[in-house]
Amino acid sequence: MKRHESMRALVIGSEGNIGKPLVSYLKNMGYAVLESDIRPRLRPGYLVADITHPLDLLPAFDWGPDVVFLLAAVVGRTTAEQAGSLAIATNLAGINNVLQLCKRAECMCVFISTSEIYGPACESMDETAVPQPANRYGLSKWLAEQMVDYEVRTSGLQAVTVRPCMVYDEMEDVGEHRSAMIRFAANLASGRPIEVHRGSARGWLHVSDAVRAIEAAGHVERHTVINIGHPDVVPMIELAEMIRLELGADHNLIRSVPIPAQITPVKHPSLERQRLLLGFEPHMRLQEGVRRVCAVQRRRTLSGAENGPVDKDTIEAPPSDRLQVPTGR
Repeated sequence: MKRHESMRALVIGSEGNIGKPLVSYLKNMGYAVLESDIRPRLRPGYLVADITHPLDLLPAFDWGPDVVFLLAAVVGRTTAEQAGSLAIATNLAGINNVLQLCKRAECMCVFISTSEIYGPACESMDETAVPQPANRYGLSKWLAEQMVDYEVRTSGLQAVTVRPCMVYDEMEDVGEHRSAMIRFAANLASGRPIEVHRGSARGWLHVSDAVRAIEAAGHVERHTVINIGHPDVVPMIELAEMIRLELGADHNLIRSVPIPAQITPVKHPSLERQRLLLGFEPHMRLQEGVRRVCAVQRRRTLSGAENGPVDKDTIEAPPSDRLQVPTGR
């Protein structure tokens, strides 16, 4: 494997909530990085392309990447249910297109899947368990994983599949389709109520840790599936209260509701492979992550009240809140 300084990384889905921090991390590690996303942009080192239209990606693969970080997808349970045709076209046909291009260019593929593939009926969130996805998002990602495995077995594709569990970032998009962390903070900062699923619990992985794990996956020499997440699983009611206290919000804004049948009550993935194969342990404590998320949401709320709605790209985190790049892996 080449040294970081001589490696070329193609990040597909570079404008997303994980893609942007990953690009920054890779550049700081010395990679030459080419970014690609469906979102229109005009800047050096960036290529506009839709993975469902692979011809537009040919220049990126002709560039000769050593590793492709494949993050592009229709993401999220609610989005994939509402836009089912788009989810299947992107998360299956689109992924297949990229896999064929990786084979053509003889480069490594790090495919970013999701912990949603397990589903509430799965007895354990262990990489050896047979997933039972309960929504179209998890199903499409599970089928895409099978395509990766198929190409590895039949065509010699070099690939690793990563299943992130509850990644969050203080600068991520805000919306009701996002994860509970950002929804809780955004709503409570604005004085709006939140609903907490009774009996639910999660471990939360800050994006500054997630990108370290994803980069490390590019150095795994044999195909495998790896969960990445935080070992400290916290009841969601405790997370909600932590955010409420940080924001000074009214305790009556927190409402406990029954958990829907299609949602996994407790996400507690096996993380042995992330330690053994990636040499990875999270650095960010939940308390610090919550502080950062709340600080940004507080600023967004104040800015919105003074100037009307603002785009997230217009709000810059203060120096202490920016992505911290650890030395080494």
